[in-house]
Amino acid sequence: MENETFNFWQDHSDTYLEMAFQNDRIGRLADPDGFGRKTGVCGDTVEMYLVLEGDVIQQVFFMVEGCRNTLACANAVARLAEGRSIAAAWNIVPEDIVGLLETLPVGHHHCAELAAGAFYLALSNGGARRRQAC
Repeated sequence: MENETFNFWQDHSDTYLEMAFQNDRIGRLADPDGFGRKTGVCGDTVEMYLVLEGDVIQQVFFMVEGCRNTLACANAVARLAEGRSIAAAWNIVPEDIVGLLETLPVGHHHCAELAAGAFYLALSNGGARRRQAC
């Protein structure tokens, strides 16, 4: 059997690497328009904070306590969601995150599910806040 080694820098897509190391969306918001927090079975936790303008997601901020794959997935959610309507954002699924990243290891697809789950909670919370404001 041939001994193949994984080279993190060469064997990941450019998009995965960008999402895994991008940090401009990391941060907590004191008064977000939507908030969601989810902890996965692996112990990683993702918090999502939404900034809405009307029915459009202007910005997504997040905090991640976990691995680099979870960070990449949270960034991917933000990229997929920003500029979309709230209704369209509900259609973002873990497979979209995996597809955007291209090289998320199969054993870490649960990170995409975790990031999507925190995002759905933020969307739900945002909807509840909007209904209360009316």
